Amino acid sequence: MELSFEKEIGLLKLGAGQVFHGEGILAVTKALLQSGVSYIGGYQGSPVSNLLDVMVQAQHALDELGIHVEACTNESSAAAMLGASIMYPVRGAVTWKSIVGTNVAADALSNLSSPGVIGGVLIVVGEDYGEGASVIQERTHSFAMKSTMVLLDPRPDLPTVVRLTQKAFEISEASNMPCMMSLRIRLCHLRGSFVASDNRAAAVSTRHRLAGPASFNYEKLSHPPVTFLQERRKVEERLPAARRFILEQALNEVLPGEASRLGLIVQGGLSANLIRALQTMGLADAQGDPALPVLILNVVYPLVPEQIKDFCAGKEAVLVLEEGQPEYIEQEVATILHRSGSPCQVHGKDFLKLPGEYSTETLLRGLEPFAQHYAAQLGAAAAGQARAWFGQVQGWRQQAAQVLVQPIPARPPTFCVGCPERPVFSALKLVREQIGATHISTDIGCHAFATFPPFSFGNSILGYGMSMASAAAVAPLSQRRPLAIMGDGGFWHNGLLSGVASNLLNGGDGVLLIMKNGYTSATGTQELISSPDDMLKQVAGARSATDTETTIEDTLKGMGVRWLRTVHTYRVAQMKAALVEAFATPAQGLKVIVAEGECQLERQRRIRPQIAASLSRGERVVRTRFGVDEQVCSGDHACVRLSACPSLTIREARDPLKVDPVAWVTPDCVGCGLCGENAHAATLCPSFFKVEVIQHPGLADRLRDALRRLVLRWFGGRSEPVQVPA
Repeated sequence: MELSFEKEIGLLKLGAGQVFHGEGILAVTKALLQSGVSYIGGYQGSPVSNLLDVMVQAQHALDELGIHVEACTNESSAAAMLGASIMYPVRGAVTWKSIVGTNVAADALSNLSSPGVIGGVLIVVGEDYGEGASVIQERTHSFAMKSTMVLLDPRPDLPTVVRLTQKAFEISEASNMPCMMSLRIRLCHLRGSFVASDNRAAAVSTRHRLAGPASFNYEKLSHPPVTFLQERRKVEERLPAARRFILEQALNEVLPGEASRLGLIVQGGLSANLIRALQTMGLADAQGDPALPVLILNVVYPLVPEQIKDFCAGKEAVLVLEEGQPEYIEQEVATILHRSGSPCQVHGKDFLKLPGEYSTETLLRGLEPFAQHYAAQLGAAAAGQARAWFGQVQGWRQQAAQVLVQPIPARPPTFCVGCPERPVFSALKLVREQIGATHISTDIGCHAFATFPPFSFGNSILGYGMSMASAAAVAPLSQRRPLAIMGDGGFWHNGLLSGVASNLLNGGDGVLLIMKNGYTSATGTQELISSPDDMLKQVAGARSATDTETTIEDTLKGMGVRWLRTVHTYRVAQMKAALVEAFATPAQGLKVIVAEGECQLERQRRIRPQIAASLSRGERVVRTRFGVDEQVCSGDHACVRLSACPSLTIREARDPLKVDPVAWVTPDCVGCGLCGENAHAATLCPSFFKVEVIQHPGLADRLRDALRRLVLRWFGGRSEPVQVPA
């Protein structure tokens, strides 16, 4: 059973006049349907995964619109889909995660932006930036500038977001420029309402196909010498057209204020934080009306020089509130005013910190010195109120420190309970003790959690599916073979060509470990070309849902890999032996170990409804659980350090003679068996036991239980019963 988006799909069907209430990213999805798109594609990633996930499941429900939906293998293939809008009057949208996705798509974006588009194009980018980010701290702004694409950064308000999504296609068609929309994490998960419109079926769709191909037009190709003409059109035709549209449609917003000698220019996505900061300083009322004029840039590229000059006219100074670095907007505003001869002073990063996310507190720390510097125009009370607020916050922190006594311990991210990838790193720890340390190239994905304690594995992360390629220069310089780790998602995204093919071409000698859990798990367990179908999941039985799926192995063999092993991840001793063999074998060439084990989240989603249905019918259900015998546990906790499973922890011993805490398995245990496998592979104490919890037992079960209890009583029994996780 896969994750269901039935409720979300229902919201996508709302018609004119009905009220939509939901998350920001789903509001964008609804706006796409209201815009008459012909195709939607993309590659999943936080915080925009829901857009593509919902559309993939909604294809049948929205079949009357004739929209083609494609879950692409990477961001580059998603960007290449937009080529349909170069020659045909069809609207299309694609989505991916932040700067890392834009990096992968960069080649296609450049070749898309050069000839321009006639059908509206929207690229929805999840700007995973700041404190909640999971990637490098860069922004997409530079790509929009260098490729001449419109870049939207909408104010976090659902009606505004929906309007800008629909206007994105119009400005793209009016200027022949692709349009990007940067959605921050908070906006994607913001909940709100807007009045829906009817979904629009496109004139060209899977239901109304093109009569024939477009006639040949060399000027639509991104190929010299026509690229020189296309570059001129960017500057002479497209940018002016985009700026006219921004003004005519009032895409940017101006909030008037009484302190007209000063002004604030802010990215749309930061406007809510700014208003909250102004309210804290007493410079905005409860309704959010500011005392200072504010220019909200819902379109951050291109800026409109006339709009900037008009806003700054008669002002002594403006403060540009722009997240991240370099300060693209601040530099452009300063250039516009300098060229116009305006005396208005431009401030920004001189008052605000250069890197990082601009929270309300961060904005306050920038607004305070700005208010002090221009106290005569603003009033000293605002700066004083900001200082009072900081003092109050500091007091709260001191109170919290007194209550907590000591700092809260760090809780680094870790694998899920029963994750099939944790056993691999337990085996790798044992291998390192046996043969010594080796260079490990890690990758993007769940397996990157092994970079945290207690494993602390990894020397580099260079990009999704790039681990094998990043070890290419290390291998010939090292005495011991390097190890590259990637998931099956990374393998299909980039690793097959950039890593495996390159290694085979150059005769490299190294070890590649592929985590074959059956899904792109780190981004929401989306399916891959190698994901097992429902029948294979059922056939797999006790071992794994991926046991009978061999697409990855067949592909590797077809490319020429000779040394190939497939090992079930939970078999720690077997995994250890395979790794030792890969490092020690005299055979040259690429050695690949496929670590096979179904993603535990997907497995639980699949079996829990089955178990619930069986229980409701009164059928016999057996669940496996593991526990620790306190009387046997030695208290050295090697088992905890080796596995780091959240369900394997410690607690005070009930035996008063035991000084050290003992190991304990919590009720979260899913019965994967890793604790026992580790105890066996590492020759640890035999304190783990396996229990089968039987619900709705039959007559044979009851007879066996009675016999076992009789035998235990005959041999003296135990002083107290062993506690088994529920």
